[in-house]
Amino acid sequence: MICDSFTSPYGDFIIEEQKGKIVRIYPGSLEKHETSTVSTLCKNQLTEYFEGKRKQFDVPVFFTGSTFQIKVWKEVLKIPYGQTKSYQEIAELIGNPKASRAIGLAVHKNPIPFIIPCHRVIGKNGSLTGYAYGLSLKKELLEMEKKYD
Repeated sequence: MICDSFTSPYGDFIIEEQKGKIVRIYPGSLEKHETSTVSTLCKNQLTEYFEGKRKQFDVPVFFTGSTFQIKVWKEVLKIPYGQTKSYQEIAELIGNPKASRAIGLAVHKNPIPFIIPCHRVIGKNGSLTGYAYGLSLKKELLEMEKKYD
């Protein structure tokens, strides 16, 4: 496993890569880190995203989660830049309309924030609800995307 670090406008993050694919991004910093072609690509794409220059990622990722979580994350990947979908809409899109709470749990467990844009999933009434990295970051990311959309 390769662990690299990245400083964003929203704090420091650690990028974990296994076998040439990103498996996790999470808050933190490293004194000692390794870089690779993939981690450098990821950092470059994240930088472009935060600068409003990138609307889609093409860095290779590997999903680590349950079959249900992976199904949810793949659906979340389809939400266009600057747009949102509700937990209920995601539940309906994956063919399980009664699973909006389970969708929320899967979204909360997203191991690759920003790239899997779980910040674009909102409450049925348009409210900003739950985000593993805090509602203020969710709000800032959505505002940033609207600004550059």
